[in-house]
Amino acid sequence: MAPTPEVDSIFQDEVASETLLWKDLDKYLPAASEATLKMFPLIIGPFLLLQPQLLVCTLASEDCLSRRSTSVRQDGDVVIGAFFSLFTCFYLTGTIDLQPSKDFFGLTLLDNNYQNFLAFIFAIEEINRNSHILPNISLGYESHNFLHSHWRILESFFILYMGQDEIPNYTCKRESKSAAVLAGTSEIGPLMELYKFPQLTFGSFDPVLSSNGQFPSLYQMAHRDGSLALGMVSLMVHFGWTWVGLVITEGQKGLQFLSNVREEMTRNSVCVAFVQMISNVIWSYFSHSDEHYFLSRKTTVNVIIIYYDSESINEVNYNVGEYLVTWRVWVTNSQWHADTAGKYFIVDSFHGTLVFSSHHEEISGFKQFIQTATPSKYPEDTFLALYWFKNFHCSLSDSDCTLKNCPPNASLAWLPGNHFGTTMTDGSHNIYNAVYAVAHALHEMLLQQAQLQPTRDREEAVFSPWQLHPFLKKVQFINSAGEQVILDDNRKLDAEYDIVNFWNFPEGLKQRVTTPRSVCSESCHPGFRKAPQEGKAACCFDCTPCPEGEIANDTDTEQCVKCPAHQYANNQRNRCLQKSVTFLAYEDPLGKALAGTALSLTLLTVLILGLFVKHRDTPIVKANNQSLSYILLVSLTFCFLCSLIFIGRPNTATCVLQWTTFGAVFTVAVSTILAKTITVVLAFKVTAPGRKVRRWLVSGAPNSIIPICSLIQLTLCGIWMGTSPPFIDTDTHSEHGHVIIVCNKGSLTAFYCVLGYLGSLALGSFTVAFLARNLPDTFNEAKYLTFSMLVFCSVWVTFLPVYHSTRGKVMVAMEVFSILASSAGLLGCIFFPKCYLILLKPDRNSLHWIRNKNMFWGNKAS
Repeated sequence: MAPTPEVDSIFQDEVASETLLWKDLDKYLPAASEATLKMFPLIIGPFLLLQPQLLVCTLASEDCLSRRSTSVRQDGDVVIGAFFSLFTCFYLTGTIDLQPSKDFFGLTLLDNNYQNFLAFIFAIEEINRNSHILPNISLGYESHNFLHSHWRILESFFILYMGQDEIPNYTCKRESKSAAVLAGTSEIGPLMELYKFPQLTFGSFDPVLSSNGQFPSLYQMAHRDGSLALGMVSLMVHFGWTWVGLVITEGQKGLQFLSNVREEMTRNSVCVAFVQMISNVIWSYFSHSDEHYFLSRKTTVNVIIIYYDSESINEVNYNVGEYLVTWRVWVTNSQWHADTAGKYFIVDSFHGTLVFSSHHEEISGFKQFIQTATPSKYPEDTFLALYWFKNFHCSLSDSDCTLKNCPPNASLAWLPGNHFGTTMTDGSHNIYNAVYAVAHALHEMLLQQAQLQPTRDREEAVFSPWQLHPFLKKVQFINSAGEQVILDDNRKLDAEYDIVNFWNFPEGLKQRVTTPRSVCSESCHPGFRKAPQEGKAACCFDCTPCPEGEIANDTDTEQCVKCPAHQYANNQRNRCLQKSVTFLAYEDPLGKALAGTALSLTLLTVLILGLFVKHRDTPIVKANNQSLSYILLVSLTFCFLCSLIFIGRPNTATCVLQWTTFGAVFTVAVSTILAKTITVVLAFKVTAPGRKVRRWLVSGAPNSIIPICSLIQLTLCGIWMGTSPPFIDTDTHSEHGHVIIVCNKGSLTAFYCVLGYLGSLALGSFTVAFLARNLPDTFNEAKYLTFSMLVFCSVWVTFLPVYHSTRGKVMVAMEVFSILASSAGLLGCIFFPKCYLILLKPDRNSLHWIRNKNMFWGNKAS
């Protein structure tokens, strides 16, 4: 009975272009319910679990081929057995409540695994041609299709080990010559261990198998993969992937890899976006699609690591294929195989997958062997015949089921890389080394037997497989590619990896591909630091600009770094730049203006002094003590000149001279004003000749105020210079990008004592002048002195708060301005009115005008 149209249609969609016919289905279908039949294609379509020993399933046009045995045998003096997963079928025992049966209802060819079988045959034939290994001994082989069904595993093993498949422990048929068996997984390990039968696995290395001594008869050919996690995380760091998902098969190896990769990701600041564990149980395939949320376009994860061990069923191939997630980057290990045989692999979800494959040198002669592997050369190989029929469009002879009408010189090397690869995979390489390991162990064992019993002929040189273990444990050789092979697990080295990229573009199609980004938060550029987002993973953060004076010169900086004192942060805050040295220089506009003002006022003071000397005999010059006027003008000249010491590059000498010169010359100027004020007061206290006050006035006693006051100021300056003198200092904070050279005052107490003493003199002069402002005076000098001291005190009272609020060049400029302003105030208020009379009103600068004025005021008073 043929399958129903619904079943046939759905199943054809699931198995691509292969049309499957079901044999003997009629005896099962009546017992199945309608719901069961609807579920049936879901079970048999994407999930092909178990394999038959004799194919009873049929393809439409190769029914005779499908009835052939899947086992391949080649006799020899010693036989090496092997289990390869070349065919995948399934049966319905207990799946949909049907009766148990050995009949199977589906067939597919596992193209990716056939290279393993060819590597097995290639190694055995190469050894048989080698006269240095096992001379006069021929190696045979016996290959069985690997079965996930426990009773099929038992059946295949007894055929291999005892030559029978019916009653265990009774050797009723042929004598077995098997010395060892090769398998991809440790699934048959417990069974082999019962008979101490040597088993060599060519799958990935499993540390559990070698750590607890549970399988002493099992030998692993693969290198340790302890560095796989480090290699994958290094790839993430290289491409800047910090937001990565993990899809890992359940089991001890998967959990160990998860632990290793998480540790490496944490060490390299890469975050785990999610962890999806995949069960190896068949019923996990019917799990709800919500478990595969990582395949949704809504997730921000663009990079996913898939870790497979060789015992896993390829669930991701199916689920990813259903979603067609072509926007992801898949990173996986070599035990995983994408379904690359599809016609439209270019739009397949796994197009561009990055595979970590163990590094191996090329085995010489293997590609040539593949080119010569044909059904005519290996007529017992059912897989090769089916593969030839499928890929080269051959026809079958009705009489003897042989291939005909095949292309001449057809070869596996003709097929595209997505159908068959000629480069050895990790598994094929391990199989090649495993065959040689058995051969070297046999060679050493037979050589030892020959040495112990030299008269024994080859036919009597029989052995049991368990006798091979001591020699297998010691096997160490260099293969034809120059690589060292060691079976001792304790001496194995970590594997080195090649990163293989799966691409399959049709001819003529080109495309520029950009590596995608996979991050939770975009990287913080230089000049910004990472600020963690509360409650989220470490890879999720905000970018905050560095504070003033700090930089971040790398991407994703955790903390900004403060620039040294002699450097400053640029505007982008990603570099520290050298600060330029600056000071109030004569070349600066401000320096030029202040220096020009000082020189101009100095020149003006000198001119006034010259004017007074020229008109020294006039009443206005003689009034109010002529000598004090000359001293005041000279001191003001030095006041203006001392401001120049503050301009220019500071040095030790200028720092010492700045405030000592300022204190000395200003003390002379203010004390001179005090002397002039006291002279005015004393002049009006003289009421009769011969009085003591008159003698003080005539003798010039008020002039002694100048040296006394100056001596006190010089004493204060001497104490200052002796205890904590001014010194050169740098100001790195006042101006951005500049180091300002300034004079540090040294002792601020001494500085304020000098300034305070000068202030007390000014306040005393102002008080005396204010009290004498209304005394009758021909030229009213008392009022001028009062006003000049008011200006002087106002300037320096204003100076103090401004001085404390400024830094750098502005502070120095403020000091110079205060010196010039206070000196100019004294000069202008005291001497400008007199210069006005001398130059513009000379008629008033005479004794005649003075007498007339006195007479006028006298008559008016009377």
